[in-house]
Amino acid sequence: VQLQAFGGGLVQIGGSLRLSCVNSRRTTSNNAVGWFRQAPGKEREFVGTISWNGGSVYYTDSVKGRFTISRDNAKNTVYLQMNSLKPEDTAVYYCASGRSSYGSTRTSDYVYWGQGTQVTVSS
Repeated sequence: VQLQAFGGGLVQIGGSLRLSCVNSRRTTSNNAVGWFRQAPGKEREFVGTISWNGGSVYYTDSVKGRFTISRDNAKNTVYLQMNSLKPEDTAVYYCASGRSSYGSTRTSDYVYWGQGTQVTVSS
């Protein structure tokens, strides 16, 4: 399994970015996918997760109403649409494939992790 997150970059406050998480080795259509982020000097934190079929999506409170996770299993791709970005959203964002079909907020419930992509929100 090889996950890769891309789409990060530098954006102004209030701007938008869409991250993609692609599994290039095998399908993850039976697994939940989670998004996490890690800012400098801080622990990795949960952002959101989507179930295997997209029927269940859960977000951490700080991104509710601003971020949207979706998936296209035909393309082995999960998306993180980020709107109304704030400086505190600045971090390296990671995607991960879960152990089961339904997601979790815990990093230990995710098996395969992609390389992160940097998101920087500046004024």
